[in-house]
Amino acid sequence: MSFKSLLAYQKGFSLAMEIFEVSKTFPKEETYSLTDQIRRSSRSTNANIAESYRKR
Repeated sequence: MSFKSLLAYQKGFSLAMEIFEVSKTFPKEETYSLTDQIRRSSRSTNANIAESYRKR
């Protein structure tokens, strides 16, 4: 069994992809501040799930 089979990871991954698509529509002046921060935080959730699964 892998962390990729966890329901929380799967939902987090699909939400991160949705956030990425929505953030493409943000204004260009927000590209390096708000957009970048939102994208990084959405990926961080799944990274934390994967890390904690490996440590258990």
